[in-house]
Amino acid sequence: MINFHKDHANLVNVAFVVFALLSTGIAVAPALTLTETNAPLPDMPVMTAQERRGLEVYVNEGCMGCHTQQVRNIEMDKTWGSRPSIPADYYYSKQRLNVWQQSPSVLGSERTGPDLTNVGVRQASSQWQYLHLYNPRLVVKGSIMPRYGWLFHEVDSADVKPGDVVLPIPADKLPDPGRKVVASAKAQDLVAYLLSLKQAPLPSGVQADAFLRTPGAGGEKVASAAGEAPAVDGAAVFSQVCAACHQQDAKGLPGAFPPLAGSSVVNQEDPTQMIDIVLGGYNARANEGYGPMPPQAEVLTDEQIVAVVNHVRSNFGNNAPPAKIETVKAERAEIAPQTMLP
Repeated sequence: MINFHKDHANLVNVAFVVFALLSTGIAVAPALTLTETNAPLPDMPVMTAQERRGLEVYVNEGCMGCHTQQVRNIEMDKTWGSRPSIPADYYYSKQRLNVWQQSPSVLGSERTGPDLTNVGVRQASSQWQYLHLYNPRLVVKGSIMPRYGWLFHEVDSADVKPGDVVLPIPADKLPDPGRKVVASAKAQDLVAYLLSLKQAPLPSGVQADAFLRTPGAGGEKVASAAGEAPAVDGAAVFSQVCAACHQQDAKGLPGAFPPLAGSSVVNQEDPTQMIDIVLGGYNARANEGYGPMPPQAEVLTDEQIVAVVNHVRSNFGNNAPPAKIETVKAERAEIAPQTMLP
């Protein structure tokens, strides 16, 4: 019989064997099982090489210290995604870097900044993403996010090469008006990764977990004591969805995002063109330096669209007749029928 009081070598050996068995049973075996049984959603696109490099930049810069990528099943999280997150959402981001290294978790633990689960849908403008990384205050006035200036280079205008991503920074915001700011390869990889963050649809017949209801969340006003139906707050929708590019005062950002204040499209008697732009997106002013507006048909409901359209048409110095929800429904049926509710 082994005497552990005197046979220290065997004591160490037995302790090591017990430790190895416990580690295998508690950590290694479950991890292997999860790796073998977990699978991506059927319509989830495979992460490209550039997007994976962008994930590495995301991790190296410590972005998950302030941003989460997990939509909880509570009403307030509907802003960040169309459904609560599930394990399959992280299939590609959790692929091992190599045999020795597991990919770091991107779940995050604190929302100092917004959740990024569906940011590729919510903010699909690459121009906005580049500007936000270079100087967050250019696009979000009160942002506390630090600048990531080291992901960009300042070059003379004559040194801009074909294929360079030049940021549309207003001249009065440039450190040197005679120079241009160009995105580095790391910045391009990071933006590619951010734009890839989109919730994949669940397979047909699979029901997503429901969001637990919180009165007043998601831009809705609580029903009054008289029993009035809740109404969508257009100002809240504008602040959540539109202000990031068009700014809170609707004056836009010169050379990057057009103003809505005083816009001829906004002030048209017929709101159809404005509704079409909201639903289907817009890219007719690229020659003026403005980036494309992403379509919002999959992001906003008919009620939210009519609320935000009427908010913009009646504020910021604009004065146009209100739009009707019937117009929104008719235009959605023509522009994005796949987003219509049954």
